[in-house]
Amino acid sequence: MPDFPWIERAVSAPYFVTSAGEPWTPIGQNDAITWPELEGLFRRSDLPAVERHLRHLRDSGVTCLRLMLEYAQGNHRFLERPAGRFVPAMVQLWDDLFLLCERVGLRILLTPFDTFFTWVRWQHHPYNAANGGPCSSRTRLLVCPRTRELVKARLAFATRRWGGSGVIFAWDLWNEMHPAQAENQHGAFAEFIDDVGPFLRDLETELHGRAHLQCVSVFGPELLSSPAIADPIFRHPQLDFASSHFYESGTIDHPADTVAPAVSVGRLTRDALSHITDGRPFLDSEHGPIHSFKDRRSTLPEAFDDEYFRHIQWAHLASGGAGGGMRWPNRSPHVLTPGMREAQAALARFLPLVDWPRFQRRNLNEEILTSGTPVHVFGCADKHQAVIWLLRPNLVEAMVNRGRRLRKADQSGEAALILTVPGVAAGSYEAVLWNTREGREMMRVPAQASAGAGLEVPVRFDGADLALAICPV
Repeated sequence: MPDFPWIERAVSAPYFVTSAGEPWTPIGQNDAITWPELEGLFRRSDLPAVERHLRHLRDSGVTCLRLMLEYAQGNHRFLERPAGRFVPAMVQLWDDLFLLCERVGLRILLTPFDTFFTWVRWQHHPYNAANGGPCSSRTRLLVCPRTRELVKARLAFATRRWGGSGVIFAWDLWNEMHPAQAENQHGAFAEFIDDVGPFLRDLETELHGRAHLQCVSVFGPELLSSPAIADPIFRHPQLDFASSHFYESGTIDHPADTVAPAVSVGRLTRDALSHITDGRPFLDSEHGPIHSFKDRRSTLPEAFDDEYFRHIQWAHLASGGAGGGMRWPNRSPHVLTPGMREAQAALARFLPLVDWPRFQRRNLNEEILTSGTPVHVFGCADKHQAVIWLLRPNLVEAMVNRGRRLRKADQSGEAALILTVPGVAAGSYEAVLWNTREGREMMRVPAQASAGAGLEVPVRFDGADLALAICPV
Protein backbone atom coordinates (compact mmCIF):
# COMPACT_ATOMS: atom_id res chain seq x y z
CA MET A 1 0.00 0.00 0.00
CA PRO A 2 2.69 2.54 -0.96
CA ASP A 3 0.79 5.23 -2.92
CA PHE A 4 -1.74 6.62 -0.45
CA PRO A 5 -0.35 10.00 0.73
CA TRP A 6 0.80 10.20 4.33
CA ILE A 7 -0.33 12.88 6.77
CA GLU A 8 2.15 15.46 8.04
CA ARG A 9 2.10 18.58 10.15
CA ALA A 10 1.76 21.79 8.18
CA VAL A 11 5.04 23.69 8.22
CA SER A 12 3.54 27.08 9.08
CA ALA A 13 0.32 26.34 10.98
CA PRO A 14 -1.09 24.06 13.72
CA TYR A 15 -2.97 21.90 11.22
CA PHE A 16 -2.29 18.94 8.95
CA VAL A 17 -1.44 18.40 5.29
CA THR A 18 -0.89 15.37 3.09
CA SER A 19 2.58 14.48 1.86
CA ALA A 20 1.36 15.89 -1.48
CA GLY A 21 0.91 19.28 0.18
CA GLU A 22 -2.91 19.29 0.28
CA PRO A 23 -4.75 20.48 3.42
CA TRP A 24 -6.17 17.60 5.45
CA THR A 25 -8.48 17.79 8.46
CA PRO A 26 -9.48 14.91 10.75
CA ILE A 27 -13.25 14.57 10.57
CA GLY A 28 -14.58 11.38 12.11
CA GLN A 29 -15.33 9.53 15.29
CA ASN A 30 -14.31 6.57 17.39
CA ASP A 31 -15.32 3.17 16.09
CA ALA A 32 -14.62 -0.38 17.24
CA ILE A 33 -14.21 -3.71 15.51
CA THR A 34 -17.07 -5.24 17.52
CA TRP A 35 -19.63 -2.50 16.85
CA PRO A 36 -22.37 -3.01 14.24
CA GLU A 37 -20.82 -1.16 11.31
CA LEU A 38 -17.46 -2.98 11.46
CA GLU A 39 -18.47 -6.34 12.92
CA GLY A 40 -18.56 -7.87 9.41
CA LEU A 41 -14.76 -7.81 9.41
CA PHE A 42 -14.40 -10.62 11.93
CA ARG A 43 -13.76 -13.87 10.13
CA ARG A 44 -14.69 -11.94 6.96
CA SER A 45 -18.38 -12.49 7.68
CA ASP A 46 -19.56 -9.48 5.61
CA LEU A 47 -16.78 -7.45 3.99
CA PRO A 48 -19.11 -5.88 1.37
CA ALA A 49 -21.24 -4.36 4.15
CA VAL A 50 -18.15 -2.89 5.79
CA GLU A 51 -17.01 -1.41 2.48
CA ARG A 52 -20.44 0.14 1.90
CA HIS A 53 -20.26 1.67 5.36
CA LEU A 54 -16.79 3.11 4.75
CA ARG A 55 -17.91 4.60 1.44
CA HIS A 56 -20.89 6.20 3.19
CA LEU A 57 -18.51 7.73 5.72
CA ARG A 58 -16.32 9.13 2.98
CA ASP A 59 -19.33 10.56 1.17
CA SER A 60 -20.38 12.21 4.46
CA GLY A 61 -17.11 14.10 4.66
CA VAL A 62 -15.44 11.72 7.10
CA THR A 63 -11.68 11.50 6.64
CA CYS A 64 -10.55 9.54 9.68
CA LEU A 65 -11.62 6.93 12.23
CA ARG A 66 -10.05 6.45 15.64
CA LEU A 67 -9.64 2.74 16.30
CA MET A 68 -8.01 0.46 18.85
CA LEU A 69 -5.98 -2.49 17.61
CA GLU A 70 -7.44 -4.42 20.50
CA TYR A 71 -10.95 -3.71 21.75
CA ALA A 72 -11.22 -6.06 24.73
CA GLN A 73 -14.87 -5.78 25.73
CA GLY A 74 -15.16 -9.53 25.05
CA ASN A 75 -12.74 -12.45 25.01
CA HIS A 76 -12.71 -13.03 21.26
CA ARG A 77 -10.99 -9.90 19.97
CA PHE A 78 -7.63 -10.01 21.76
CA LEU A 79 -4.89 -9.22 19.26
CA GLU A 80 -2.48 -11.50 21.12
CA ARG A 81 -3.39 -14.73 22.86
CA PRO A 82 -1.27 -15.78 24.64
CA ALA A 83 0.85 -12.66 25.10
CA GLY A 84 3.27 -12.31 22.19
CA ARG A 85 1.33 -14.56 19.80
CA PHE A 86 -0.77 -12.64 17.27
CA VAL A 87 -4.15 -14.23 16.62
CA PRO A 88 -4.49 -15.08 12.88
CA ALA A 89 -8.18 -14.11 12.69
CA MET A 90 -7.42 -10.69 14.14
CA VAL A 91 -4.47 -10.14 11.80
CA GLN A 92 -6.75 -11.01 8.87
CA LEU A 93 -9.35 -8.56 10.17
CA TRP A 94 -6.86 -5.72 10.15
CA ASP A 95 -5.42 -6.78 6.78
CA ASP A 96 -8.91 -6.40 5.32
CA LEU A 97 -9.70 -3.13 7.07
CA PHE A 98 -6.50 -1.44 5.94
CA LEU A 99 -7.08 -2.53 2.35
CA LEU A 100 -10.67 -1.29 2.44
CA CYS A 101 -9.68 2.05 3.96
CA GLU A 102 -7.07 2.65 1.28
CA ARG A 103 -9.52 1.65 -1.46
CA VAL A 104 -12.16 4.03 -0.10
CA GLY A 105 -9.80 6.84 0.96
CA LEU A 106 -10.10 6.87 4.75
CA ARG A 107 -7.40 7.08 7.40
CA ILE A 108 -7.06 5.72 10.92
CA LEU A 109 -5.85 7.27 14.16
CA LEU A 110 -4.58 4.02 15.68
CA THR A 111 -3.96 3.19 19.33
CA PRO A 112 -2.63 -0.23 20.41
CA PHE A 113 -4.95 -0.96 23.38
CA ASP A 114 -8.39 -0.16 24.63
CA THR A 115 -7.08 0.66 28.08
CA PHE A 116 -10.57 0.97 29.63
CA PHE A 117 -11.53 -2.66 29.01
CA THR A 118 -7.97 -3.80 29.59
CA TRP A 119 -8.38 -2.29 33.07
CA VAL A 120 -11.90 -3.41 33.97
CA ARG A 121 -11.47 -6.89 32.48
CA TRP A 122 -7.87 -7.38 33.62
CA GLN A 123 -8.64 -10.86 34.95
CA HIS A 124 -9.14 -12.01 31.35
CA HIS A 125 -6.30 -10.15 29.63
CA PRO A 126 -3.39 -12.13 28.16
CA TYR A 127 -0.87 -9.67 29.62
CA ASN A 128 -1.99 -10.53 33.15
CA ALA A 129 0.63 -12.66 34.92
CA ALA A 130 -2.21 -14.89 36.16
CA ASN A 131 -2.85 -15.78 32.49
CA GLY A 132 0.81 -16.35 31.66
CA GLY A 133 1.52 -12.74 30.74
CA PRO A 134 4.32 -10.45 31.94
CA CYS A 135 2.44 -7.96 34.15
CA SER A 136 1.81 -8.59 37.85
CA SER A 137 -0.80 -5.84 38.15
CA ARG A 138 -2.81 -3.51 35.95
CA THR A 139 -1.32 -0.70 38.04
CA ARG A 140 2.05 -1.46 36.40
CA LEU A 141 0.99 -1.45 32.75
CA LEU A 142 3.02 1.68 31.95
CA VAL A 143 6.09 0.82 34.03
CA CYS A 144 6.56 -2.96 33.82
CA PRO A 145 9.72 -3.58 31.67
CA ARG A 146 8.48 -6.88 30.20
CA THR A 147 5.11 -5.35 29.37
CA ARG A 148 6.89 -2.43 27.71
CA GLU A 149 8.74 -4.85 25.44
CA LEU A 150 5.44 -6.42 24.39
CA VAL A 151 3.93 -2.98 23.70
CA LYS A 152 6.88 -2.16 21.45
CA ALA A 153 6.65 -5.57 19.77
CA ARG A 154 2.94 -4.95 19.08
CA LEU A 155 3.66 -1.58 17.48
CA ALA A 156 6.55 -3.09 15.52
CA PHE A 157 4.32 -5.86 14.20
CA ALA A 158 1.67 -3.34 13.21
CA THR A 159 3.98 -1.01 11.31
CA ARG A 160 5.79 -3.85 9.57
CA ARG A 161 2.50 -5.23 8.33
CA TRP A 162 0.38 -2.10 7.79
CA GLY A 163 2.59 0.94 8.29
CA GLY A 164 3.81 1.35 4.72
CA SER A 165 0.61 3.17 3.78
CA GLY A 166 -0.82 6.57 4.53
CA VAL A 167 -3.94 4.85 5.89
CA ILE A 168 -2.41 5.37 9.32
CA PHE A 169 -2.96 9.05 10.05
CA ALA A 170 -1.06 8.83 13.33
CA TRP A 171 -0.25 6.63 16.31
CA ASP A 172 -1.90 7.37 19.64
CA LEU A 173 0.89 5.60 21.52
CA TRP A 174 -1.26 5.04 24.60
CA ASN A 175 -4.98 5.58 25.01
CA GLU A 176 -5.86 7.70 28.06
CA MET A 177 -2.60 7.67 29.99
CA HIS A 178 -3.46 7.64 33.67
CA PRO A 179 -1.29 7.73 36.82
CA ALA A 180 -3.11 4.63 38.09
CA GLN A 181 -1.51 2.62 35.26
CA ALA A 182 1.95 3.67 36.49
CA GLU A 183 1.67 3.18 40.27
CA ASN A 184 0.84 6.92 40.45
CA GLN A 185 4.28 7.86 39.15
CA HIS A 186 3.65 10.97 37.06
CA GLY A 187 7.17 10.86 35.66
CA ALA A 188 6.31 7.54 34.01
CA PHE A 189 4.37 9.37 31.27
CA ALA A 190 7.47 11.08 29.87
CA GLU A 191 9.60 7.98 30.38
CA PHE A 192 7.14 5.85 28.38
CA ILE A 193 7.03 8.40 25.54
CA ASP A 194 10.84 8.75 25.58
CA ASP A 195 11.18 5.00 25.16
CA VAL A 196 8.32 3.97 22.88
CA GLY A 197 8.07 7.03 20.62
CA PRO A 198 11.66 7.06 19.30
CA PHE A 199 11.66 3.26 19.03
CA LEU A 200 8.65 3.35 16.72
CA ARG A 201 9.85 6.40 14.80
CA ASP A 202 13.29 4.88 14.16
CA LEU A 203 11.78 1.56 13.09
CA GLU A 204 9.34 3.23 10.69
CA THR A 205 12.10 5.37 9.22
CA GLU A 206 14.17 2.24 8.67
CA LEU A 207 11.25 0.32 7.15
CA HIS A 208 9.40 3.03 5.22
CA GLY A 209 11.84 5.93 4.89
CA ARG A 210 9.59 8.14 7.06
CA ALA A 211 7.47 7.90 10.19
CA HIS A 212 3.81 8.48 10.98
CA LEU A 213 2.83 11.24 13.39
CA GLN A 214 2.57 10.46 17.10
CA CYS A 215 0.51 11.60 20.09
CA VAL A 216 -0.74 10.21 23.40
CA SER A 217 -4.21 10.85 24.79
CA VAL A 218 -5.53 11.61 28.26
CA PHE A 219 -8.90 11.44 30.02
CA GLY A 220 -9.43 15.19 30.20
CA PRO A 221 -10.82 15.45 33.75
CA GLU A 222 -7.65 13.82 35.06
CA LEU A 223 -5.77 17.01 34.18
CA LEU A 224 -7.64 18.73 37.02
CA SER A 225 -6.57 16.26 39.69
CA SER A 226 -3.08 15.62 38.27
CA PRO A 227 -1.94 18.90 36.65
CA ALA A 228 1.66 17.66 36.35
CA ILE A 229 0.66 15.32 33.53
CA ALA A 230 -0.15 18.26 31.25
CA ASP A 231 3.52 18.67 30.37
CA PRO A 232 4.06 15.29 28.64
CA ILE A 233 0.56 15.31 27.11
CA PHE A 234 0.79 18.77 25.51
CA ARG A 235 4.50 19.56 25.26
CA HIS A 236 6.59 16.40 25.05
CA PRO A 237 9.23 17.08 22.35
CA GLN A 238 8.88 13.57 20.87
CA LEU A 239 5.18 14.06 20.05
CA ASP A 240 3.83 15.73 16.91
CA PHE A 241 0.44 16.91 18.14
CA ALA A 242 -1.60 16.96 21.34
CA SER A 243 -4.84 15.18 22.17
CA SER A 244 -7.26 15.14 25.07
CA HIS A 245 -10.65 13.55 25.75
CA PHE A 246 -13.42 15.99 26.58
CA TYR A 247 -15.54 14.29 29.22
CA GLU A 248 -16.26 17.19 31.53
CA SER A 249 -18.60 16.20 34.34
CA GLY A 250 -22.19 17.33 33.95
CA THR A 251 -21.94 19.48 30.87
CA ILE A 252 -20.45 17.00 28.37
CA ASP A 253 -20.72 13.57 30.00
CA HIS A 254 -24.38 14.02 31.12
CA PRO A 255 -25.86 16.95 29.17
CA ALA A 256 -29.12 18.62 30.12
CA ASP A 257 -29.01 21.09 27.21
CA THR A 258 -27.16 21.64 23.95
CA VAL A 259 -25.52 24.98 24.77
CA ALA A 260 -23.53 24.30 27.96
CA PRO A 261 -21.54 21.44 26.33
CA ALA A 262 -20.44 23.76 23.52
CA VAL A 263 -19.38 26.44 26.01
CA SER A 264 -17.35 23.81 27.86
CA VAL A 265 -15.68 22.62 24.66
CA GLY A 266 -14.71 26.20 23.82
CA ARG A 267 -13.17 26.65 27.26
CA LEU A 268 -11.43 23.26 27.23
CA THR A 269 -9.97 23.86 23.77
CA ARG A 270 -8.69 27.28 24.80
CA ASP A 271 -7.14 25.76 27.93
CA ALA A 272 -5.49 22.99 25.92
CA LEU A 273 -3.99 25.49 23.48
CA SER A 274 -2.63 27.50 26.41
CA HIS A 275 -0.47 24.50 27.37
CA ILE A 276 1.08 24.24 23.90
CA THR A 277 4.20 26.32 23.35
CA ASP A 278 5.47 25.19 19.94
CA GLY A 279 2.45 25.58 17.66
CA ARG A 280 1.64 21.88 17.36
CA PRO A 281 -1.94 20.93 16.39
CA PHE A 282 -4.49 19.95 19.00
CA LEU A 283 -7.57 17.80 18.71
CA ASP A 284 -10.11 16.25 21.04
CA SER A 285 -10.05 12.57 20.10
CA GLU A 286 -12.91 11.43 22.38
CA HIS A 287 -16.02 13.07 23.74
CA GLY A 288 -19.64 12.20 24.31
CA PRO A 289 -22.38 11.59 26.90
CA ILE A 290 -20.50 8.77 28.62
CA HIS A 291 -22.10 9.21 32.05
CA SER A 292 -25.61 9.33 30.58
CA PHE A 293 -24.97 6.18 28.58
CA LYS A 294 -22.65 4.04 30.69
CA ASP A 295 -23.71 4.90 34.23
CA ARG A 296 -27.31 6.10 33.80
CA ARG A 297 -27.98 3.60 31.00
CA SER A 298 -29.74 6.24 28.95
CA THR A 299 -29.40 6.99 25.23
CA LEU A 300 -30.03 10.64 24.43
CA PRO A 301 -33.04 11.36 22.18
CA GLU A 302 -31.84 11.53 18.61
CA ALA A 303 -32.87 15.11 17.81
CA PHE A 304 -31.31 16.39 21.02
CA ASP A 305 -28.13 14.37 20.49
CA ASP A 306 -27.78 15.60 16.90
CA GLU A 307 -27.71 19.21 18.08
CA TYR A 308 -25.41 18.40 21.01
CA PHE A 309 -23.03 16.73 18.51
CA ARG A 310 -23.17 19.58 16.00
CA HIS A 311 -22.58 22.26 18.64
CA ILE A 312 -19.55 20.45 20.04
CA GLN A 313 -17.88 20.04 16.66
CA TRP A 314 -18.26 23.72 15.73
CA ALA A 315 -17.09 24.91 19.15
CA HIS A 316 -13.99 22.73 18.77
CA LEU A 317 -13.13 23.90 15.24
CA ALA A 318 -13.80 27.60 15.83
CA SER A 319 -11.83 27.61 19.09
CA GLY A 320 -8.71 26.46 17.26
CA GLY A 321 -8.90 22.67 17.32
CA ALA A 322 -8.03 20.64 14.23
CA GLY A 323 -11.37 19.34 12.96
CA GLY A 324 -14.56 18.86 14.94
CA GLY A 325 -13.39 16.40 17.58
CA MET A 326 -14.06 12.66 17.60
CA ARG A 327 -17.25 11.44 19.25
CA TRP A 328 -17.43 8.19 21.19
CA PRO A 329 -20.95 7.15 20.11
CA ASN A 330 -22.37 6.29 23.55
CA ARG A 331 -25.61 5.27 21.90
CA SER A 332 -27.49 2.01 21.68
CA PRO A 333 -26.38 0.63 19.28
CA HIS A 334 -22.91 2.21 19.13
CA VAL A 335 -23.35 4.12 15.86
CA LEU A 336 -23.71 7.77 14.95
CA THR A 337 -27.10 9.00 13.80
CA PRO A 338 -27.91 10.18 10.26
CA GLY A 339 -28.11 13.72 11.64
CA MET A 340 -24.56 13.46 12.95
CA ARG A 341 -23.37 12.32 9.53
CA GLU A 342 -25.10 15.35 8.00
CA ALA A 343 -23.32 17.58 10.53
CA GLN A 344 -19.96 16.08 9.55
CA ALA A 345 -20.73 16.70 5.89
CA ALA A 346 -21.68 20.31 6.65
CA LEU A 347 -18.36 20.84 8.42
CA ALA A 348 -16.44 19.24 5.56
CA ARG A 349 -18.04 21.60 3.02
CA PHE A 350 -17.00 24.59 5.15
CA LEU A 351 -13.31 23.65 5.31
CA PRO A 352 -12.27 24.85 1.81
CA LEU A 353 -13.16 28.42 2.82
CA VAL A 354 -10.02 28.57 5.01
CA ASP A 355 -6.36 28.35 3.99
CA TRP A 356 -5.50 25.95 6.82
CA PRO A 357 -1.80 25.32 5.99
CA ARG A 358 -1.14 29.06 6.46
CA PHE A 359 -3.59 29.74 9.29
CA GLN A 360 -1.44 30.62 12.31
CA ARG A 361 -4.46 30.93 14.55
CA ARG A 362 -4.70 31.95 18.17
CA ASN A 363 -7.76 31.43 20.29
CA LEU A 364 -9.91 34.56 20.67
CA ASN A 365 -12.99 33.20 22.44
CA GLU A 366 -12.68 35.86 25.11
CA GLU A 367 -11.16 38.64 23.01
CA ILE A 368 -13.70 38.97 20.19
CA LEU A 369 -16.16 41.71 21.15
CA THR A 370 -19.84 41.83 20.25
CA SER A 371 -22.58 44.43 20.36
CA GLY A 372 -26.22 43.68 19.71
CA THR A 373 -27.95 40.33 20.19
CA PRO A 374 -26.28 38.31 23.00
CA VAL A 375 -24.27 35.32 21.72
CA HIS A 376 -21.60 32.92 22.87
CA VAL A 377 -18.51 33.53 20.73
CA PHE A 378 -16.04 30.85 19.69
CA GLY A 379 -13.28 32.14 17.45
CA CYS A 380 -9.68 32.01 16.35
CA ALA A 381 -7.71 34.22 13.98
CA ASP A 382 -4.31 35.33 12.75
CA LYS A 383 -3.48 38.57 10.94
CA HIS A 384 -5.22 37.53 7.74
CA GLN A 385 -7.95 34.96 8.47
CA ALA A 386 -10.54 34.14 11.11
CA VAL A 387 -12.94 31.31 11.89
CA ILE A 388 -15.84 32.19 14.19
CA TRP A 389 -18.92 30.37 15.43
CA LEU A 390 -21.77 32.19 17.16
CA LEU A 391 -24.28 30.41 19.41
CA ARG A 392 -27.26 32.12 20.98
CA PRO A 393 -27.58 31.37 24.72
CA ASN A 394 -31.36 31.09 25.02
CA LEU A 395 -32.86 27.66 25.64
CA VAL A 396 -36.26 26.14 25.01
CA GLU A 397 -37.83 23.00 26.43
CA ALA A 398 -37.08 20.14 24.07
CA MET A 399 -38.12 16.83 25.63
CA VAL A 400 -38.05 14.66 28.69
CA ASN A 401 -35.64 11.75 28.73
CA ARG A 402 -36.31 9.17 31.45
CA GLY A 403 -37.75 11.85 33.71
CA ARG A 404 -34.98 14.37 33.01
CA ARG A 405 -35.82 17.63 31.26
CA LEU A 406 -33.62 18.36 28.25
CA ARG A 407 -33.40 21.74 26.54
CA LYS A 408 -32.15 22.79 23.11
CA ALA A 409 -30.92 26.08 21.72
CA ASP A 410 -33.69 28.56 20.88
CA GLN A 411 -33.86 29.08 17.10
CA SER A 412 -36.58 31.71 17.02
CA GLY A 413 -36.10 35.26 15.79
CA GLU A 414 -33.32 37.10 14.02
CA ALA A 415 -29.96 37.98 15.58
CA ALA A 416 -28.22 41.24 14.64
CA LEU A 417 -24.81 42.21 15.98
CA ILE A 418 -21.38 43.59 15.17
CA LEU A 419 -18.25 41.53 15.78
CA THR A 420 -14.88 43.14 16.49
CA VAL A 421 -11.96 40.79 15.91
CA PRO A 422 -8.62 42.06 17.32
CA GLY A 423 -5.20 41.58 15.78
CA VAL A 424 -6.29 41.47 12.14
CA ALA A 425 -4.14 43.40 9.67
CA ALA A 426 -5.63 46.56 8.19
CA GLY A 427 -7.45 46.03 4.91
CA SER A 428 -10.61 44.84 3.21
CA TYR A 429 -12.08 41.44 4.06
CA GLU A 430 -15.01 39.25 3.21
CA ALA A 431 -16.93 37.13 5.69
CA VAL A 432 -18.73 34.02 4.46
CA LEU A 433 -21.78 33.37 6.63
CA TRP A 434 -22.37 29.62 6.90
CA ASN A 435 -25.54 27.74 7.84
CA THR A 436 -24.22 24.89 10.00
CA ARG A 437 -27.48 22.94 9.90
CA GLU A 438 -27.79 22.83 6.14
CA GLY A 439 -24.08 23.00 5.35
CA ARG A 440 -24.34 25.87 2.91
CA GLU A 441 -23.22 29.44 2.39
CA MET A 442 -25.90 31.99 3.26
CA MET A 443 -24.26 35.21 2.08
CA ARG A 444 -21.00 37.14 1.93
CA VAL A 445 -20.50 40.31 3.94
CA PRO A 446 -17.76 42.92 3.32
CA ALA A 447 -15.77 44.00 6.36
CA GLN A 448 -12.97 46.45 7.05
CA ALA A 449 -10.03 46.29 9.45
CA SER A 450 -8.16 49.39 10.51
CA ALA A 451 -4.83 49.61 12.29
CA GLY A 452 -5.24 49.17 16.02
CA ALA A 453 -9.03 48.92 15.92
CA GLY A 454 -9.47 45.35 14.70
CA LEU A 455 -11.85 43.96 12.12
CA GLU A 456 -15.53 44.90 12.35
CA VAL A 457 -18.06 42.49 10.86
CA PRO A 458 -21.81 43.23 10.74
CA VAL A 459 -23.81 40.02 11.14
CA ARG A 460 -27.51 39.16 10.83
CA PHE A 461 -28.85 35.62 10.93
CA ASP A 462 -31.93 33.57 11.73
CA GLY A 463 -31.78 30.58 14.00
CA ALA A 464 -29.62 29.59 16.92
CA ASP A 465 -26.11 29.60 15.45
CA LEU A 466 -23.88 30.75 12.61
CA ALA A 467 -20.33 30.06 11.42
CA LEU A 468 -18.10 32.57 9.66
CA ALA A 469 -14.97 32.19 7.55
CA ILE A 470 -13.18 35.52 7.08
CA CYS A 471 -10.33 36.19 4.66
CA PRO A 472 -8.89 39.17 2.73
CA VAL A 473 -10.67 40.33 -0.39
